[in-house]
Amino acid sequence: MASSSSESETIQSRWQAIHADCPDAVHLLAVSKGHPAMAVRELAALGQVDFGESRVQEALPKQQDLGDLSGLRWHFIGRLQANKVRAVVRAFPVIHSIDSQGLAERTSRIALEEKQTPEVFFQVKLRDDPAKGGWEPDALREVWPELQSLPGLKPIGLMTMAPLGLGPEDRQGLFHDCRTLADELALPDCSMGMSGDWKQAATAGATWVRVGSGLFGPRPERLV
Repeated sequence: MASSSSESETIQSRWQAIHADCPDAVHLLAVSKGHPAMAVRELAALGQVDFGESRVQEALPKQQDLGDLSGLRWHFIGRLQANKVRAVVRAFPVIHSIDSQGLAERTSRIALEEKQTPEVFFQVKLRDDPAKGGWEPDALREVWPELQSLPGLKPIGLMTMAPLGLGPEDRQGLFHDCRTLADELALPDCSMGMSGDWKQAATAGATWVRVGSGLFGPRPERLV
């Protein structure tokens, strides 16, 4: 069933408002996880190209439903599990969440087998947060020569997420640290910032901001 006119206008107005505030160097990633294909279709009609999903079992039917739309680019933004790497490599040209050397090596091997070359972000943990994975900066520096030479992958940037409860000043510092580390490693992109703090991330040097509820509104009941 199609969205009502008022709902469509809300999605349109949100998208236009974000684009009006978004610097030219920052790309908007519409986080469509938890939202139906028809909502993606509405944003695509406005010109949105990049969409983020975190669950393969949700994303694949959605991608199939939207197969008539050319030019959509799907980003995997969830925690990448080893047993889901092949499905992710097949379905997502961009992966934001490689958080260990073992996972990077597995993704490299499977990408070669599948004859794919996904663009990848390496996840970094810049503040203590037991709820999130990723490399600490010194650990990433140590393995960086090996990571950047893995075949089948195209490293383009770093991804980070702020711990819950981090204040605005500390959050700004975290985003700045991510940009500084990416520059040190000669990586052009930083994927950081979400609906509540994407403007801070953009100011600190993000090139991708991940916005879900700020575009789509609250999620409906979880898709299965």
